[in-house]
Amino acid sequence: MPTFNRRQFLAAAAASGAMAGTGGMVPAAAQVPPLSLRSPGSLPAWALSATDASALLRRGELSAVELTRSCLGRIAVVNPVVNALNFVDEAAAIRAAEQADAALARGAVSGPLHGIPVVIKDNTDVRGRPMTNGIVALKDNIASADAPQVARLRAAGAIVLGRSNTPCFSFSWDARNDLHGTTWNPWSRAHTPGGSSGGAACAVATGMVPLAHGNDIGGSIRHPAYCCGVAGLRPTPGRVPGLFSPAKGDEALGLQLMLVDGPIARGVADLRLMLESMTGFDPRVPGSLPLPFPASPLLPGTRIGVLREDDVKPRTPTVAAALERAVVALQQAGFTVEEVRLPELAEAWRLWWLLVMEETRALLPSLERDGDAPIKAWIGFNYDVASEMWGRQPSLTDYINGYARRARLIASLQQKLRRYPVILMPVASEEPFKQGQHYADLASARAAIASGWPLMAIPVLGFPALAVPTGCVDGLPTGVQLMGRRFHERDVLQVGAALEAAMPVLTPMDPLRT
Repeated sequence: MPTFNRRQFLAAAAASGAMAGTGGMVPAAAQVPPLSLRSPGSLPAWALSATDASALLRRGELSAVELTRSCLGRIAVVNPVVNALNFVDEAAAIRAAEQADAALARGAVSGPLHGIPVVIKDNTDVRGRPMTNGIVALKDNIASADAPQVARLRAAGAIVLGRSNTPCFSFSWDARNDLHGTTWNPWSRAHTPGGSSGGAACAVATGMVPLAHGNDIGGSIRHPAYCCGVAGLRPTPGRVPGLFSPAKGDEALGLQLMLVDGPIARGVADLRLMLESMTGFDPRVPGSLPLPFPASPLLPGTRIGVLREDDVKPRTPTVAAALERAVVALQQAGFTVEEVRLPELAEAWRLWWLLVMEETRALLPSLERDGDAPIKAWIGFNYDVASEMWGRQPSLTDYINGYARRARLIASLQQKLRRYPVILMPVASEEPFKQGQHYADLASARAAIASGWPLMAIPVLGFPALAVPTGCVDGLPTGVQLMGRRFHERDVLQVGAALEAAMPVLTPMDPLRT
């Protein structure tokens, strides 16, 4: 199968009328052109983008039941290979799809996601269903109510199809736990699918669902998107009303200021559709803000800053090449790309290891009691690395001063973003690492943590960020990250769409089985 970017595929399809198929295992060097460049009738329903499926549903050319059954059929084929979903609610999904079709027949549309299947990460409440967070002790933990972000997805018409796998306590850069087992990277079983929303990204990449929910305090949306070759958006805190559990709440200051919920999809247009469906005020969430999206798009010639310095860990040649490829693509799309230096990000990365890790101490008794061996090893190495920066027992003064320094870094970076409203940078300094490598020993943990510094710096400062795939090298996806101004998610989505248009299409794909 030839490799196409989106523009090349349009020209080739127009010239030949031939459409690339989706059957069989897709080699690493080949890509499957997306529905937006193909006739919808040439694809099984499970391979449709959410945007195109929605259009077909509203035109009466596809039913929600057909779409849902197609996704369930795809799950039956590929989930046994990758173990991305640990709970599939087939009967409830079909009932919801039937209700969606009945509403469409009456001319009633719930919202932008009417009839579109989604999966919810298994650290977030879905009423009447287990919420285990990858913890054996929570195997019978049944949620009494939907979390706010799930309620908003339902209100937008989404059909909740199941739960995506996550590591124990959702605190790792993979998606394995003793309760539900290991989620595998669909490109290489030797490598991590990313974490902690690894099941979500894998499910989207392999065509089980067009959209998946994730959350992110240290890269947990963007890292699995990067590892699995899909797109993932971390919104500004407050944009999406997120809580793990309405019954319990999320009181820690770092959770309130840094943790966000957001979408994972195969394309940028679908990210926007899901983001705008999740957005809105919820009084249960202290940081929820009823803010509209700024309406003005970025103009041609807008300056995009590119981050080429390596203040924490040098990037690999593959990562550097992906960044430079993105620079060329954005220049060709009409943007002005200029190199910038942002030392605020490296300092913010160090602050993550003070602020988040100090607040995590409150969870240590639960981690020790209910955690599995990998999470215990990983959390121990995390504190070893944090102590190298801040000492074994940071003081309350250190903690208070850390938040004061955070405010000054935000102000400094906001000034720079007035000139460069979007910053192009790596997702991580290295390619996806081997499965289990990050907690194998202290040296490996230290290397993984340093590699992930671009992922962890941004949550501290509260800016939106988007991971976009750029191709495939040596059998693994590559990608870049775009950071924007607070509450200007549409800026990063606009630039991401321009970047996506010039890049090879990686998904949906059939997972490797060896």
